[in-house]
Amino acid sequence: MICPVCNIDMIVVEHQKIELDYCTKCHGVWFDSGELELLLKTMKAEKDIQVHLLALSETQTTEEKRKCPICRRKMRKVLIGEEPKVLIDACPQQEGLWFDGGEVEQLIEQLEKRSAGKLDSHIVSYFSNVFQMKDKS
Repeated sequence: MICPVCNIDMIVVEHQKIELDYCTKCHGVWFDSGELELLLKTMKAEKDIQVHLLALSETQTTEEKRKCPICRRKMRKVLIGEEPKVLIDACPQQEGLWFDGGEVEQLIEQLEKRSAGKLDSHIVSYFSNVFQMKDKS
């Protein structure tokens, strides 16, 4: 899959049957439809955040719209999470979600705070390493 930001091939990162496309240059992450929900369920955080593609309404922003790496249509800019909300890109055909570099980290940090230590620490650690999140130790 081609990165919608850098236009280079992304690598596939797999963990517990969840395959994500990751750009090693800009650190962006593509979640195919349903993968973020599966990740949240695996982390035991599915009740902490709602990420149903149909429920995500577009927000106004000056940030440039990116093209979906699957259908090539311009994606909608949507906000997820809690304050401060994370601005991500959602495919209008519901193919998936694009997180720019650092946005997955923001979402996981929000989930960690909200869950009060109930998240699966192995998965948080794995994604921290894969997505080059800052070490909090």
